[in-house]
This record gives sequence, C-alpha cells and structure tokens, in this order.
Amino acid sequence: MDNHTVFTIGRQFGSGGRQVGRNLAEELGIPFFDKELIAISAQDSGLSEALFTNADEKATSSIFYSLVMGNYPMASGALGVTEMPLNDQLFLIQSKTIKRLAEEGPCVIVGRCADYILRDKDNVINIFIHANLDKRIERAINVYEVPENKAEDTCLKADKQRANFYNYYSDRKWGMCKTYDLCIDSSKLGIEGCAHQIMSFEKLWKEHRGKGI
Repeated sequence: MDNHTVFTIGRQFGSGGRQVGRNLAEELGIPFFDKELIAISAQDSGLSEALFTNADEKATSSIFYSLVMGNYPMASGALGVTEMPLNDQLFLIQSKTIKRLAEEGPCVIVGRCADYILRDKDNVINIFIHANLDKRIERAINVYEVPENKAEDTCLKADKQRANFYNYYSDRKWGMCKTYDLCIDSSKLGIEGCAHQIMSFEKLWKEHRGKGI
C-alpha cells in the first residue's frame, strides 16, 4: 500500500477546478500538474511541446467513426503503437509520464484521464469539480476573458471536448458521479471551500484505510 496520496481532478469548464487543484497543492505543499504535463511529457519523449499542446485533452479526429464501427485500434490491438493516430501515441506517452509522477510522490493532477490511468493504484483520490452554468459563465468572462456573448457556448463546447476525450480513452463516463470518489459543487463551496473539503475527505479516507475496513 502506497503511503502518499495522489489527487486527480476532473472539472467542468469554468468551475474553477484547476484553481481548486492549485490551492489544494499549495495547502499540502505538494506538486501540481496541469499544463505542466505537456512540457514534462515532451521532455520525457523528446518530442515537440507543440504536438502535445495541439492534442491536449482532444480525442483523435477519427473518434466518431471508430466508436460507431467498433474498431478502435488501441482496444483491438490490431495496430502497432507507431501505426496509431498521433493523438493516441501522445496519449500513451503522457500516460507513462502521469504514472511516473504518481510513483514519485504525492501530487495533484488535473484532467487528462489521470484517474483512469491510475485506476490500479490504491493511493489515489479522484475528484470532479462542477458548478451551475451561470457561475461558470461568470468565471469564463471574468477569469478567462471570454466575450460575454460567447461565454455559454465556450463552456458547453469545452465540456463536450473533455467528455469526448475522457469517454474515448477510458471505459468510464466523464462527469458521472460513480466515476469519482468525490464530486463537489464549487458554486456552493467556493474555491477554498472545495480545497478544504478535499483535505477533510483525505483525512477521513486515511483513517478508514488505517482501520482496514
């Protein structure tokens, strides 16, 4: 049993999930990985950061065809790694980076199917941050400087992209409560409140594990 805790955070666009993760990492004094994963994966593989940036949390362009036809090459094993679509190759590379970082010590990892990639680890807490649409639109405008007339569409499109990516590369459902250990509404608790709730959850979880229940 690993002693250190790895936190993975899935999030709706505009829910503040990234900031929740950053606050959590700062409170606990542990590494935080979001966009940083791009640079680290590029360094690990020797490939260009631009490749990972362009593919970041995006499923391969053949997603709908592959799903409909049921012939996704990663699942069937029909193709070698170098014959896979580029996005799939980059996903495998990034997966290795995520596994390595999780082995090295406690950390917070945002998005990128980290919960699924680390599904066999018993020291991982998987969290999903969501919020009501009005609050998300407000954050998109004020924090990400999205034009007001495009804010709602931006939130919904980003969520769809993240869902497509997650559902494509895992056998789980993005945003569904049973996929995660803890789901929190940031519009009710705020950013700091969410971080503190996660820390409280970890404390109780460790106590529960210690009892061997």
